[in-house]
Amino acid sequence: MAGARVDTVMARMRMLSHRARTTLRKSAVDYFRGDASDWLAFAGLLLTIPAIACGTMMLPVWFSPSALVLPIVAGGLLLRPASLLALYAASAAALIVEALVLGPYTQGPARVTPGTVLVVAACGFFGLVIAQFRSRVGVPWRRGGTMLFDLRERIRVQSKLPGLPRGWHREMALRPAGGQSFSGDFVVAARTNGGRTLEIVLTDVSGKGMEAGSRALLLSGAFGGLLGALPPHGFLPAANGYLLRQDWDEGFATSIHLVLDLETGDYELLSAGHLPALQLCAGTGRWEEKTGEGPLLGVYDGAEFTPARGNLRRGDVLMLFTDGLVETADREISEGIDRLTGEADRYVASGWDGAAWHLIEKVAKDVNDDRALLLIRRSP
Repeated sequence: MAGARVDTVMARMRMLSHRARTTLRKSAVDYFRGDASDWLAFAGLLLTIPAIACGTMMLPVWFSPSALVLPIVAGGLLLRPASLLALYAASAAALIVEALVLGPYTQGPARVTPGTVLVVAACGFFGLVIAQFRSRVGVPWRRGGTMLFDLRERIRVQSKLPGLPRGWHREMALRPAGGQSFSGDFVVAARTNGGRTLEIVLTDVSGKGMEAGSRALLLSGAFGGLLGALPPHGFLPAANGYLLRQDWDEGFATSIHLVLDLETGDYELLSAGHLPALQLCAGTGRWEEKTGEGPLLGVYDGAEFTPARGNLRRGDVLMLFTDGLVETADREISEGIDRLTGEADRYVASGWDGAAWHLIEKVAKDVNDDRALLLIRRSP
C-alpha cells in the first residue's frame, strides 16, 4: 500500500512538472511572438504603483493621489484583462494606504477624496473595456498597431500600377473617406500576354472608409489572384461568383475592367454597374463616355457583361473614377462629370503629370466618401 501511494505521489509530481514546463515554454514562445504574454509590462507597471504611493505620502505637493491613473491607463493599452484586474487590485490597495496615512480629506489638501476615487475608477473601467475588446478580437498586445499598418501597406502595394513602355503615362490617386487609412475603393493591375496587354480593375465596394476596408482588403487579394489567371472576359463573371459565395449582408460592388493593348492602343472596357470611363480625343478636344453593360457584382448568378471597345490614339487620355469623385448629396453624377472634365481640360496644354491628385483635390470636396481616379495617356 505504501509503495502504491509513493507511485501515485510521484506520478502527480511528474504531471505537475510537465504542466509547469509546458506553461513556461508556451509563455516564452508567446512572448517572443508578441501574441499573449504580458508579464514584463505587468511587472513594470506593478512596480510603479508603490513608487507613486510612496511619493504621494512623502511629497504630496508633487505627487497627487490621482497619479495612479497613469499605470492604469498604460495597463489598459498593454495588458490582458486578467493581468489588468491584478493591477487594479494593487491600485485600490495603494489608495487605501494613502487614505489611512494622509488622513481624512476634510483635514487638508492633497488627500484622497471621493473625486479621486471616481477618477481612478473611471479610468480603470475604460481600460478594462479596451483590454477586453483586444482580447476578444485576438489582437496581440504589442503587435496590434503593426498589424494594421501592415494591412494598409499591403493594400497600397496591391494598388500600384505596373510600369508602362515608352509612349505611355499612367497615374492614380486614391483618397479614403474622412482621411482614414482604409478605403472601399481599390485598384488591381497587371501586365499580361507577355507584357503587351495592360489589365486594370477599379472597384468600389459598398460602404466607405473603415466600414468597407476589411471587405476591400479581402476582395483586392482575390481579384489580384484572378486577374491575369483568367481570360479578360472571364474575370468579372468569376469575381461575381466569388462575391455571391461570401453571402455578405452588403455583398455588392461596382467594378470596371480595362483591357488595353499597349502596341495598338485598342482597348475593351467591361463594366459591372460602374460609372462610365471618359476618353479625351486629342483630335477633337472632346470628352466621350465609354461604358460596357453589366449588373453589379454580387447581386445574382449568371450575370453577363458586354464590353465597350475603343482606341487610344496619340495624345488621347482615358480616365477611370469612382462615384465619390463626381456624386454628392446636392449634385447629380452628370453635373459632377461635367465639372471633372472641365477641370481636366486645364491639363491638356500643361501636361498631365500630377493631374490625378490635383483633380481629386479640386473636384471632390466631399471628404466623407471614398474617391479614386486613374489616368492612362498615350503620348503625342
